[in-house]
Amino acid sequence: MKHDIVVLTDAALITCIVQRGVADRVVAAAIDAGAQGATVFHARGTGVRQRHLGLLAITVSAEKEVIYVVAANEQANHVFERMYLAANLDTPGMGMIYMSALEKMATYIPPHLVTRHLPERDND
Repeated sequence: MKHDIVVLTDAALITCIVQRGVADRVVAAAIDAGAQGATVFHARGTGVRQRHLGLLAITVSAEKEVIYVVAANEQANHVFERMYLAANLDTPGMGMIYMSALEKMATYIPPHLVTRHLPERDND
């Protein structure tokens, strides 16, 4: 059996780190924005646990959820923005999000999709 690897090069990895219990809402927003799925795992953060902002004292839990979403470059910014809003990352202490370009990635892609998206070749 021959195994051809289909390598994709136009994708980004969005990583979002949020407080425990927030990941489901963030994943739902990502999928609603066009992402195909997400990977969520639990983590423990380190660093400053309290930050005093005037009269407001914010306690940040060490328990985190980390969300990985791979998105096509053409939709990555939209997915990123929707995840940011769903996680309330404009609020101090709620977490962070970042996006990294993927040099290449591979997974199973149905053959009919591969042939549909192959670039046209010149027969010179």
